[in-house]
Amino acid sequence: MRLFAAVLPPQDVTEELASVVAELRALPGAQGLRWTGVPGWPRGGAANWHFTLAFYGEVDEDVVPELSARLERAALRTPRFPLAVRGGGQFGHGRALWAGASGELPVLRLLAERAEAAGRKAGVERGEHRRYRAHLTVARSREAVEVGPYLSVLDGFTSRTWTVDELALVRSNLPRSGVPGEQPRYEVVGRWALGRAG
Repeated sequence: MRLFAAVLPPQDVTEELASVVAELRALPGAQGLRWTGVPGWPRGGAANWHFTLAFYGEVDEDVVPELSARLERAALRTPRFPLAVRGGGQFGHGRALWAGASGELPVLRLLAERAEAAGRKAGVERGEHRRYRAHLTVARSREAVEVGPYLSVLDGFTSRTWTVDELALVRSNLPRSGVPGEQPRYEVVGRWALGRAG
């Protein structure tokens, strides 16, 4: 199964972001982007809106119990922390447009490092290591796009701050229908409470 570890924003935060994304989708040229965010996420928000901590790719089912046990330990060792969705940026000359984060980013990075280490120690094969950058993808493009107008809108956005209190293991079910614009379906397969704030 295709798995990743993530922090899931609460429903009201994804609703705040959805209103800003609606503004972005009204900008000239927006129809050329593939927008993420599908109603019906387990918390009622948008399915594609999450902060990925570690992407594991295809994982054999017999590895999942060990990975889960290690993620649970990583969660317990990490204190709860404040986070907000804030600002934005892009990767690959506009091939990915994302919303950023503010709050206790060092703790978020620590949780990402621990989630990555959990996968490595459980025997999950990983590609190259990249420095963690908190981002929540809102749109993609196959070609380079001028994203200045989108970033101007995102720069003025800050959601309410919430307390991150759990780590989630999520299964990504890739689209199979061949319908253009179809999104992956995400299913939470594990949740672990973070340790108490220290």
